[in-house]
Amino acid sequence: MGSMFRSEEVALVQLFLPTSAAYTCMSQLGELGLVEFRDLNASVSAFQRRFVGDVRRCEELEKTFMFLQEEVRRAGLVLPPPEGRLLAPPPRDLLRIQEETDRLAQELRDVRGNQQSLRAQLHQLQLHSAVLGQGHSLPLAATHADGLSERSPLLQPPGGPHQDLRVNFVAGAVEPSKAAALERLLWRACRGFLIASFRETEQQLEDPVTGEPATWMTFLISYWGERIGQKIHKITDCFHCHVFPFVEQEEGRLTTLQQLRQQSQELQEVLGETERFLTQVLGRVQRLLPPWQVQIRKMKAVYLALNQCSVSATHKCLIAEGWCATRDLPTLQQVLQDSSSEAGVSAVVHRIPCRDMPPTLIRTNRFTASFQGIVDAYGVGRYQEVNPAPYTIITFPFLFAVMFGDVGHGLLMFLFALAMVLAENQPAVKTAQNEIWQTFFSGRYLLLLMGLFSIYTGFIYNECFSRATTIFSSGWSVAAMATQSDWSDMFLAEHPLLTLDPNVTGVFLGPYPFGIDPVWSLAVNHLSFLNSFKMKMSVILGVTHMTFGVVLGVFNHIHFGQWHRLLLETLPELVFLLGLFGYLVFLVIYKWLCISAASAASAPSILIHFINMFLFSRSPTNRLLFPGQEVVQSVLVVLALAMVPVLLLGTPLFLHWQHRRRSRRPTGRQPDEDKSRILDSSDTSVAGWGSDEEKAGCPGNSEEAEFVLSEVLMHQAIHTIEFCLGCISNTASYLRLWALSLAHAQLSEVLWAMVMRSGLRMGREWGVAPVVLVPVFAAFAVLTVAILLVMEGLSAFLHALRLHWVEFQNKFYSGSGYKLSPFTFTAEEE
Repeated sequence: MGSMFRSEEVALVQLFLPTSAAYTCMSQLGELGLVEFRDLNASVSAFQRRFVGDVRRCEELEKTFMFLQEEVRRAGLVLPPPEGRLLAPPPRDLLRIQEETDRLAQELRDVRGNQQSLRAQLHQLQLHSAVLGQGHSLPLAATHADGLSERSPLLQPPGGPHQDLRVNFVAGAVEPSKAAALERLLWRACRGFLIASFRETEQQLEDPVTGEPATWMTFLISYWGERIGQKIHKITDCFHCHVFPFVEQEEGRLTTLQQLRQQSQELQEVLGETERFLTQVLGRVQRLLPPWQVQIRKMKAVYLALNQCSVSATHKCLIAEGWCATRDLPTLQQVLQDSSSEAGVSAVVHRIPCRDMPPTLIRTNRFTASFQGIVDAYGVGRYQEVNPAPYTIITFPFLFAVMFGDVGHGLLMFLFALAMVLAENQPAVKTAQNEIWQTFFSGRYLLLLMGLFSIYTGFIYNECFSRATTIFSSGWSVAAMATQSDWSDMFLAEHPLLTLDPNVTGVFLGPYPFGIDPVWSLAVNHLSFLNSFKMKMSVILGVTHMTFGVVLGVFNHIHFGQWHRLLLETLPELVFLLGLFGYLVFLVIYKWLCISAASAASAPSILIHFINMFLFSRSPTNRLLFPGQEVVQSVLVVLALAMVPVLLLGTPLFLHWQHRRRSRRPTGRQPDEDKSRILDSSDTSVAGWGSDEEKAGCPGNSEEAEFVLSEVLMHQAIHTIEFCLGCISNTASYLRLWALSLAHAQLSEVLWAMVMRSGLRMGREWGVAPVVLVPVFAAFAVLTVAILLVMEGLSAFLHALRLHWVEFQNKFYSGSGYKLSPFTFTAEEE
């Protein structure tokens, strides 16, 4: 947790890897994830790098893996996750994996091809059998070609040009969607010189391509004439019909049908054997493919990392540069020595100076990851800048709970998060693919604290599903008021509303031990009381939160050695913020403590005092809170206004003086002076690091940067205007705590009154309370979860997020850095 408050120290290291052990060293570094490598071959094309051939071989293997994975998915199977931790294979194993993969892929292609061919043949036999077995009736001319029919004339007609024509047949099958168009086109094209019979197959046949059952339409066409036959064959070919030979004699058709069924049975046996062999091949693919995929991805990652290294002049070692945490340098050295021990020459690592801003490294665990994610969503902190995440662990759930305070709602959220925390190690929970569930699961500890803090603020507000609870005795006594007042029956009948006067002896016994007194839930002025209380509470919390942000900037200035900023920036900011809005907080607390119930009627207005403070005036009807208040207010306003020019001109003039003093010195500089120049280079607005990154650089020998006073003044003016106006707007922005808290309480009250209270009233009137309360409570539970937990919770979450990003973090946090992204195999193993 020590690195949570500030990013760890990161060093630029140079690695000398022996050529024979470079692959082993890089694979071990990928397993540990210690170094973020820099590309030393940025000017070299990706196709001209040293290990581009190995990368291509890995990519070809990945294409083959995709084919095998698709075949497994096509068969309805699932690839199991690889077992154990798999290391990157040695380069010599690449040829073996490639040969075995090609052999498996070729076997699958052959078996799939044979399967498709056998299925197509079986489909043709089944269609042929369906055509012959459909029982299409033959035309009379063909049925009685050798005998006389009772309809045949006794005298043969005289010979003519068509007396030698005989009836021919075309039989086949077509898709049902094309049958009507085929029949219509045949009739129009052949002008009635045919007789067509269409029938749907009785059983569905399996499609050889998709494997789904489908219905086919069989047809039998009888026609006269050779030219008509040619037209029919052309039309059936255009409709992609399956045409089969048709035997006119019944006995011949039965014999052919029996032969077809026998061939179909034999093909089914061969197809079954083929599918069993295919299952065996797919079983081998299921067993071998998952580890191969992980290994080849790791191998490809290693070669891509090696392509970022430069080759030494003697071609005996590879030179790599990268960022590594200082605390991990001994581990890095030990890993490189162990990995290169077999090569006979040990790998070497050493630190090198740098002028670039190092990356930010903040180690997190499962608890702090969600809070660090909130900060990083605003922007990754610069190198060794103060990290807001540790403070966000407390302030974010608390500000959320101020807007979401309810014991019941907080308890539901807490139990939901607790269930996810307890089940976080279950594989089914961690591997769930639902994006909404993954979002909730990744922020389970954040939800846990948000629910816990909401329970706390719910007790402060004394609200549980909008109902007040009486844990302690109330501090107000109605009996004492009734005893000492003339509350007769006639008075009570004429006055439906009664007032409890705290000035009457025995009516107000003292403040409630914890939270708001439950008697306020019965009062008509309940909303007015909460309105005043929550508004002032929001201002106090807002000013405290912003002041804490300004104070955190002190640690940045001290760490980076910017002592001038403590006097010229932090001190004016604190005087301006506390002199105006800190004084407002003081007035609120002073009025709470010093104004009693007896003098409450003549209590002065804080708002009027605050307005008069800026106008340097006094309201005769608004008495002072304490002696000398006008003098104090005038001094505070003058001090606050005097801090504006100090904040605007102090830092630029100091840097200008420092630059002139440095430019008058001789060219020869001591190391300490050189380091000071580098540390202050950002103030010249050319280094580009920003105000809090001045100490992050390493000493170098670059030329003195030119100091441009106008640019420094412009940046400081923007900062001054943003801070001074931001103090006003940000303080007003914290009033969202008051607004959303009231909205949540009133929405909860409306839901209770519209649903549960109506249900209870209906149950009493109808005398069937258990029957009515079941659907009423179900509706109340659904609406509570959907509206008050999900919608209101999301709204409060977004507003708390804005308060941290805009009002809190911009006081000290720039978020202009970049994360340390070490070379690791974590993504390849998933």
